[in-house]
Amino acid sequence: MAVVAVYNIEGKKVDTIELNDSVFGVEINEHLVHKAVVCQLANKRQGTQSAKTRAEVSGGGRKPWRQKGTGHARQGSIRAPQWKGGGVVFAPKPRDYSMKMNRKEKELAIKSALTSRVNEEKFLVIDKFGFDEIKTKKMKQVLDNLKVKKALIVLDRKDDKVVLSARNIPNVRTVLSNSINVYDILKYDTMVITRDAVAQIEEVYA
Repeated sequence: MAVVAVYNIEGKKVDTIELNDSVFGVEINEHLVHKAVVCQLANKRQGTQSAKTRAEVSGGGRKPWRQKGTGHARQGSIRAPQWKGGGVVFAPKPRDYSMKMNRKEKELAIKSALTSRVNEEKFLVIDKFGFDEIKTKKMKQVLDNLKVKKALIVLDRKDDKVVLSARNIPNVRTVLSNSINVYDILKYDTMVITRDAVAQIEEVYA
């Protein structure tokens, strides 16, 4: 089992913790990690874009001018794509971009992402935050103590004081342990997680 340090909000090492190899020490499956990221980004797309084809644009029922003898190129409708106000060629239409992954694939992708963070030593366990007030400056100081700039903060329970303190800091995001996803884990350089959140993740994915 991998052993990582546990820090306090001052950035000092206060303890160590053993990580479950079945969650944080698996063989990394890059294919599933990539598939999970593509799937998540695809599912975020609304797919509501729409434009009118020449069949849907109003007007243009009459031939603009006769076929021959005018010196102009032949035209059949003023709503053809080459005309101003005409329809769009191969116009985009509403569609569903959503993708699906099997549950076991999702779990293995998350385990692979977590393992990669542990292997790269970008997995920082913090004892607890214990903020007594909402203070962005205090959260910034905690991250500076941990020498972290771009961080995903994982909490074991909803804590508005921590969430609101981190909300206005660029490149910092807070999530609950039951809401982690592959995209966020990989997007942020370092994962800052509470000791209790580690236990919750191990309970779910072990």
